Parts: sequence; structure tokens; C-alpha cells
Amino acid sequence: MSSYDIFFFVALFFLAGVFLSSIGGEFWILVLVVAAGAAFLFWGVWRKNRRFFWLAGLVFITIVGALYYTGDDLKFQGSVNIHFDEKITFTGVIISNPTLKSGSQEFKLKLNPPFSGNVLVKTARYPEFSYGDEVRIEGKIERPFSGSYAQYLSKEKISGVVTFAEAEEISSGKGSKIKALLFGVKNAVIGSFQNILPVKEAAFASGLTLGERGEFSEEFREAMSKSGTTHLVALSGYNITIIVGAVTGLFVWFLSRRVSFILTIIVVLGFVLMTGAEASVVRAAIMGILVMLSREVGRLFDFRNAIILAGLLMVLQNPKVLAFDAGFQLSFLALLGIIYLRPAVVKFFRVSDDEGFLSWKGNLLTTASAQFMVAPLLISSFGSFSLTSLAANVLILELVPLTMFLGFLTAFLGFFASYFAMISGLIVSVLLKFEMFVIELFAKLSIPFGSGAGSLFFVFYYMVLVGFIIYVGKISRA
Repeated sequence: MSSYDIFFFVALFFLAGVFLSSIGGEFWILVLVVAAGAAFLFWGVWRKNRRFFWLAGLVFITIVGALYYTGDDLKFQGSVNIHFDEKITFTGVIISNPTLKSGSQEFKLKLNPPFSGNVLVKTARYPEFSYGDEVRIEGKIERPFSGSYAQYLSKEKISGVVTFAEAEEISSGKGSKIKALLFGVKNAVIGSFQNILPVKEAAFASGLTLGERGEFSEEFREAMSKSGTTHLVALSGYNITIIVGAVTGLFVWFLSRRVSFILTIIVVLGFVLMTGAEASVVRAAIMGILVMLSREVGRLFDFRNAIILAGLLMVLQNPKVLAFDAGFQLSFLALLGIIYLRPAVVKFFRVSDDEGFLSWKGNLLTTASAQFMVAPLLISSFGSFSLTSLAANVLILELVPLTMFLGFLTAFLGFFASYFAMISGLIVSVLLKFEMFVIELFAKLSIPFGSGAGSLFFVFYYMVLVGFIIYVGKISRA
């Protein structure tokens, strides 16, 4: 077995252990895994077959993954010292970029002694707070109810929620200087959009370029969900690819290849931090950096190992993303669809290499492959999957790179050349209006599919997809 294969299977079984532990039943899982490992080990000794030794080792790696998750969870629970469900006054430091909404703001607060832990604070829209502010809060810290929201908060290392809190600033500048700078840039760009573009277009531009959805109306959120276009504002590989291409193209004009490579990585990492380091953009950044690194050192890029490495790094940093972060799951499933399902579809249906006018055919294949791969997760998480989402995405995706470029250009010009910013703003406003029109149109034309489907259907669905990919691979090699 090659070193590439050893790494892949060790990482895979470790992640399997983390996942099994995260969904509960650790005792019985441990019993079954130990029994299976012992059986493989015994069979290997008896048959003198090294393959069974490998299987036994991989099975025990699963135990390591399960213990890693359990240890991380115990560490998190042990770090919390909070008086729940009673009105108290406490202080803490804001450790996230506050999310501003029409009538409120939310932020993650790290508690100061004598308390410890992190809480989500929801308070009035004004006065506005910033990352790194030390604030005094008066309110009741409530335990999250069980369910998906509680799992989400646990994944974010948040132990409680404070609503209708009374907050006042004590001091500022308590956070990381780098994060404060990046969040300042993000807020300045959003402010520039708001000064130049109409309200709805400014909100959508902020979502498309920076993943900021705080100013979205409930109606528009619902429209994106129904039309299957929510991923447009959940920063992912598509956005990172556009940024890497633009930044690299800019740097190579006046810098060496090596310096351009280093600066591009710095820009990508800065963008990830600036936009909140959500799972989808972190995964995309890791994959993008690995692709750039393989080109820089002249090595072949192995998608299989790159995907498992990206997942492993993210799970090592936070084991709960594997089971409790829908963005993490959707991001990886969509990527698997593009890498493995798309080529199988192209070969099986003998699709020509011609991308079509404005790359409509390429966008259709990529979108369809990603959507078919994530459909069961969308159904289980949001109740249904829209059959019209493919058309909506094909109409919008080709315009996204130009919209992002003109959006950033408009925001940049808005800082010192408002006249030119208004001109570029008019162009990007037309693009944004069209994209929003498509989203709202296909929300009305949405054809829900899959509501009420159970676990057996999802298992069968993925078995069919995997079988199709394997079958096409075999006939193409024949």
C-alpha cells in the first residue's frame, strides 16, 4: 500500500470515529469497533496475512477518532462556568464581527472572570459595537434548547444565549489587531456598498462578495432558499477561485512568480478571516492553497487526498463541524459531485467539450452534479429540494465573477473617487437587479421535491450515485 493510500485510509477511519462519536452511542460503537479490530487481528495472525493487520489498525484508528471527539467535548464542557436562567450583570470581550440587522445586532462574547465560556448576545441595533470591544451586559443567560440549533451553538463553542440584553461599552481594542483590521476593511466595504447602491442591491452585493447576510429581508432569504441559490452567499470554492485568479493575475504583472504565490496565499487567508471563517470558505481556501502549492512545486494534484486532508484539518480544529455544520457537509458533498459525478455524467452521456454560449453547458453540468450530490442533505436539513434550481443557477453563475469584480471595484472607488464609483455602481446595480429578479422568479416557480423522504431513501440514493460513478469508470477503462 502506497503512502498516499495509507494517509487516505487512516484519515478516513479517524473521521469515521469522530462522526460516530458525535451522533451518540459511544459505548456500543466502542464495543463493536473493538470486537471488529480484535477479529481482524486474530485472523491476520492465524492466516499470516498482513492485510488483516492493516484492517485491525484502521479499525483502532476509529477508536482514536471517537476519543478525540469525546476529549474535545469534555474540554469544552469543563471550560464553562455560567449562571444560567437568572438575571445577572457580567462583562466580556466581543470575539466576532457583530451581525447588524434592521432592528438588532448579534455578537459572540467571551466572558470575563468570575465567569467563563462564550455566549451569543442579541441586543439593540444601537449603539453599534465592534470586534474587540469590552462590554458590560445585563440580562439572563439561557441554555440552548436541544435540537439542531443547540448543536450549531455547540459547534460554535457557545454555551448560552442572551436576548434583549442591555449592553454598554467599557473599553475597546481588546481583540487581535489583525482581526480588527480585517473586520474594519469588511465593514468599510459594506458601508461603501450602502452609500452607493440601493438598499436591496447593497445587501445582496455584501452577501455575494463577503458572505454578509445580516441585512437580507426574510422574504429574500426565503426566495433564495426556494430557488436553490442560497449557496451564492455562502462563500465557497467558486468565490475563492475567482479571488485567486484575480489576485494572481494582478500580482504576476509586476512581481515574481514565487512572491505572487506567497502574497496570494496571504490574501486568501486574510479573506477567510475577514468573512468569518465559515466551513465552506475554509474548505475552499485549503483546497485552493493545495492546488497552488502543487503547481508551485511541480507535483501532480491528488483530489482524493486533498479533500480528505481539508476535512481532517478542519475536524482537528473543531470536531463538531463534521456532524453539526450543514455548511461543512454541503461544501464537501458539492465538491465530490463536481470532481466525481460531473466527469461520469460527461462520459456516460457523451457530452461534447464545447462549453456553449456564455459557458451555459459547463455551468449546467457543474451545477447539476453539485445539486444532485447535495439533494438528500438539502431535503433533510430544509425539508425539500427545488427541481427548478438548476435553471436559476445557470442564469446567474456566469455573471457572478463580473458582479464580484465590479462590486469590489465600486467599493474601492467609493473610498476616494465617488464619481467613478457611481458609474461602476450603475453597472453592478443592473447585474444585481437581474440576479435578484431571477432568484425571486424561480422562488415562485419552485417545484419542491423529496419532502417526507426517509433515511432508507437517502441511503439508496447515494448507493445509486456511487454505483453509477463506479460503473462509468469501469466501462470507460474497458
